Amino acid sequence: MVKYLGKKIMAIGLSLVLCCTGCDEEYLSSSNGGDFLLTSSMEKRMEKASKEPFGRYPETITYTLGKISNSDNAGMPEGDTFEDNAYTRYLKQQLNIQNENVFSGSGSDYNSMVVMAITSGEIPDIMVLEDYEYLKILVEKDMIEDLTPYYNQCASDRIKEIYSSYGSDYFNEVTFNGKMMAFPETLIDSGPNVLWLRYDWLEELNLEEPKTIEDVENIAKQFKEHDMSKTGETIGLPMTTDISSDYIASMSILFASKGSYLRNWIKKDGSYQYGSIQPEAKEGIKELRRLYKEGTLDNQFLFRADNNIEELIKDGKCGIFFGEWWSGDNPLMQARSKNKDADWRPYLIETDSDGKTSYVQQNPVGKYVVVRKGFEHPEIVIKMHNVLFNKLQQEDSQLNEIAQYYKRNVDPTARPCSINVDYENALERSYENIQGALTGEIDPKSLELMNYSYYKACKRYKEKGKEASDADWAAYITRIVACSLLQEDKIKKIDTYYLGENTKTMEKKWESLMALEKETYLSIITGEKPLSYFDTFVKQWKADGGEQITKEVNQMYQEKHSFSL
Repeated sequence: MVKYLGKKIMAIGLSLVLCCTGCDEEYLSSSNGGDFLLTSSMEKRMEKASKEPFGRYPETITYTLGKISNSDNAGMPEGDTFEDNAYTRYLKQQLNIQNENVFSGSGSDYNSMVVMAITSGEIPDIMVLEDYEYLKILVEKDMIEDLTPYYNQCASDRIKEIYSSYGSDYFNEVTFNGKMMAFPETLIDSGPNVLWLRYDWLEELNLEEPKTIEDVENIAKQFKEHDMSKTGETIGLPMTTDISSDYIASMSILFASKGSYLRNWIKKDGSYQYGSIQPEAKEGIKELRRLYKEGTLDNQFLFRADNNIEELIKDGKCGIFFGEWWSGDNPLMQARSKNKDADWRPYLIETDSDGKTSYVQQNPVGKYVVVRKGFEHPEIVIKMHNVLFNKLQQEDSQLNEIAQYYKRNVDPTARPCSINVDYENALERSYENIQGALTGEIDPKSLELMNYSYYKACKRYKEKGKEASDADWAAYITRIVACSLLQEDKIKKIDTYYLGENTKTMEKKWESLMALEKETYLSIITGEKPLSYFDTFVKQWKADGGEQITKEVNQMYQEKHSFSL
């Protein structure tokens, strides 16, 4: 009887093992016993997880990473790091993957690290690139994986839908010989720059709210002449030395009012032409030259970097500037923390006679995420973004940490790959959802995590007004007030061609041509050279390679689109 019970117990134990592993055939045919069973089972489970968009690996996959990160810890809570934070912990929980950063940084410092890694021939398992030229080098050296099969198999339906929103040509920039060699960041359509100004100063001077560039110029002049900061150091209109930038104090709107779009390839007379050498650009320079001479344009702009302009705004010495819709987050959230009476408001400035605002949409491809050739699990690049950018519901208690990150305005570089993946019209979708929740037309519980977090912040601001936190004010002024300006019936996109890569002549000549352009523009604006020098610049630009580059750009366009302009 004892012998029988022993056999029965052994049989039950064996059946339990077989049920748990699902590998009875391998077990029964193996002479290695349990070790083989466990190994075979693990391999099958790992393989299964690797082919599923949200499959969790039974064993932790640790990957080395070269990432872009802010030196200030991205505003994360004390104790969190770029390897251990709300995002990395969530990815560990959902996929069982963990990053191990081998180098990180920002700007030129980070790019230098990338170059060193490429030169040494030892790149990390996953690496983020800002420069397209580095991607080309990695492809030429056969150092990175083809991600095509992993994207096709593992990208979730939502991720594929997001990328599709940018059109069928979106992946051209990362495709080499029919292979997807990088996972690209999407840069949502941010719309045109908006004007941010101190409404309290406007009221004090009894001035009308601005609609046109002429209104902007007059307000800036009045702010300076009346020294509205009461410091003796109030400036008028700030401008970056890049003149037309993607961040702060850009003059893109002023040039657009003249029909000019700097540093873009614009469709004109049946072909693509470089915007910075067109007659319309000369008119924009002429306007800035006049504003500089009369002192409305900040006469110290040549000596100010972006951070210097930010400080002027935060310190209350500047009450008007052009910026992105999100300037309410930075630098204005900090400006409000220093002075709660500063009433900053955004305005959409008309550039066209029909009252619309024309602009050139930025290249929708941002950074590039690449995978080292030979890395065992290239698919994790796709899967981690499935997890981070699929529909995240606010009621999921596991996401509370990430919700708190949104509330704290933590920088996106806290994410392992530091990139964003969202719909082309994400701003419009976000505004409609948050506004709908605020008005009761949409159930707040149906919102995705990020929008729900912003909804809560906007709701708190509406309830508390001036007493609301700076972060809640920033959420409302950007996501509701600024985004409400960027509606389709108010703005107009100008047809432009994003190269994605340099032409043959660009590789040799573009850097010097850009330097020539910047020097010419700045010297004319400041009065060092006459306005007529613009015509000399255009001739030199063409002779020094610009004319050949223009031919190559149009040839590249025709080859990629397989039809004639």
